Amino acid sequence: MFPPLSPSRLTRAQFLQLLLGGAAAAAFPRQARAQASRYDFWFTRLRYDSGDWDVDARMPSNLITSLIDYTTLRVDPNEHVVALSDPKMLRAPFCYLAGHKLVEFNPDERRNFERYVRNGGFVLVDDCNHDIDGLFATSFEAQMRAIFGAGALNKLPNTHPLYSSFFRFPEGPPATTFELNGWGDDLVHDYLKGIEIDGRLGVLYSNKDYGCEWDYDWRNKRFLAEDNTKFGVNIVMYALTH
Repeated sequence: MFPPLSPSRLTRAQFLQLLLGGAAAAAFPRQARAQASRYDFWFTRLRYDSGDWDVDARMPSNLITSLIDYTTLRVDPNEHVVALSDPKMLRAPFCYLAGHKLVEFNPDERRNFERYVRNGGFVLVDDCNHDIDGLFATSFEAQMRAIFGAGALNKLPNTHPLYSSFFRFPEGPPATTFELNGWGDDLVHDYLKGIEIDGRLGVLYSNKDYGCEWDYDWRNKRFLAEDNTKFGVNIVMYALTH
């Protein structure tokens, strides 16, 4: 068993160190522990059995590039895909889960998701649909109510530290523009939602399809008037420091 944690008194990085120490270290291979010592951040995409988890293939590399450009973090240059049902996901400092279709966790996926979040982990969940309250949104939100309770998923105020953790976003979450969101989901959901455990944000939930916004050919990226992956940098920096 993993030792009990006190997430409210630990940064995400300290949580990771504790998780990889002592009895927990024996549960993970040497290569995984070495990775944690070499890098401050690595991008972990969660694979789940239902739906379509493998969306926006270029997004991780674009976000990784921005973290290298803008911050002093030691960033693993590779995306890591880990099954949500695999206990190895418990050691990740940051996880990403996205899709368009049904989200219905199997028992192992549900157990790991809950354990990770309750013990101090951070998951960015992005609804890739442009239809308002589509299948991904309704099914994922139902999963969260079942795991964390009916009132656990709440709107984040525009004054939340997430919006000033590195760059400043005084008006709250930036709207997505690359796809123009012609179906209106980004306009209706002019906010992000989250689940807090012991005062710490463990799930950040977006209906804005940021994954698609950040999924473009890297050769075109710097020609944008404003680099829209800056908000992704905020999300990662918040996840690592709170």
